[in-house]
Amino acid sequence: MAFFTSSIVKILALLLLFSGPHTPTSNARTPLRIQEKENQKVVILISSDGFRFGYQHKTSTPNIHRLIEEGTEARTGLIPIFPTITFPNHYSIVTGLYPPYHGIINNRFPDPITGETFTTSNVNPKWWLGEPIWQTVVDQGYNAAVIFWPGAEVTKGSWTCPKQFCPKYNKSITFEDRVDLALGYLDLPESERPVFIGIYFSDPDSQGHKVGPDHPSINEAVARIDSVIGRLIDGLEKRGIFDDINVIMLGDHGMVGTCDQRVIFLDDLSPWITIQSELVKSITPLLAITPPNNVSASEVVSKMNEGLSSNKVENGKYLKMYLKEDLPERLHYADSYRIPPIIGLLGEGFKVELERSKSKKECAGAHGYDNAFFSMRTIFMARGPSFAQGRKVESFKNVEIYNVLASVLGLKGAPNNGSISFANSILSPEAD
Repeated sequence: MAFFTSSIVKILALLLLFSGPHTPTSNARTPLRIQEKENQKVVILISSDGFRFGYQHKTSTPNIHRLIEEGTEARTGLIPIFPTITFPNHYSIVTGLYPPYHGIINNRFPDPITGETFTTSNVNPKWWLGEPIWQTVVDQGYNAAVIFWPGAEVTKGSWTCPKQFCPKYNKSITFEDRVDLALGYLDLPESERPVFIGIYFSDPDSQGHKVGPDHPSINEAVARIDSVIGRLIDGLEKRGIFDDINVIMLGDHGMVGTCDQRVIFLDDLSPWITIQSELVKSITPLLAITPPNNVSASEVVSKMNEGLSSNKVENGKYLKMYLKEDLPERLHYADSYRIPPIIGLLGEGFKVELERSKSKKECAGAHGYDNAFFSMRTIFMARGPSFAQGRKVESFKNVEIYNVLASVLGLKGAPNNGSISFANSILSPEAD
């Protein structure tokens, strides 16, 4: 009883910490739903931003390797959706939809009709389409808890981002405190306990952008992630429930090194066409352009490609322009009015800049490239009663995750771009 009471106190303390000074002081609580199914499966979904496939082997990661050895792993990594960017991928993971269908086509983008701009802090439901897994959970009578996952603060269906289960994003909250909050949820009475818990960690993406994927600081960031995974495992074991919980760890995308000599400057195309800065809606690695008035998108694409293939533009051969409807179908990046008409695909590790600058930058890291590049792959591993021990599965796209979650939780999933049958190929045949 003392353990249970102390855990509740810890949850309340953490929520007060997360809420910050501007949180209303009302003690009113959103009514908690009653779990109706005995022995309901529980899933903890963990995202480590920018965890490139292979990082798990760069340094000692005993806790991550325990999940791998005692569970199921994507043999050569999880394939992100295009563009390989944080917000589109995180929302694809929890909706099973490609960006044109869930609406989050980039981390930042304008609506060409209203002129409004989406940013990562925008929680207006009009931007966020589809049904995330936490909405599916609460719409079907269960509780869900989400700690800082992109899109969690958006009201969707019965999901209202309740204070007790959905803290407002605060990057200063340590990874350790996030794990402790998740563990505390599992100490709640069974009737109140979430069946889905999502946790987001911003590393090692932060370090990857600064120094690239091969710098020693990446090893330190990966080791820290492994440490917090160990904290989670220890907490579950102390509660005697580690073997009863499905723990899924994944990333949203990989990372590749970039350097100053790998740059295409748009002003080098001036003999063929002038690309005004206000027409560039996204520049690198995802180049997205709106054509100027009285010039067709086709003409812009034609003139840009003529210059890029002329051998007179530095690194020009590493950029190819497309009408969005002519992009390779496998990218699934055309069917939304929010996507600008002209998209450029960059070579791996190359950058685009508007004009030449005398300032030099150190080599760093980036993502957002074609998801066919292996460097953009991330990790997937899952351990628990629904997953076989020591199993390897072939790589798959992250739009399949939503159906896996719904299947494990015994829920009816919303329509999505994943395969209904995929869950059967990855879940343990012995899972009931």
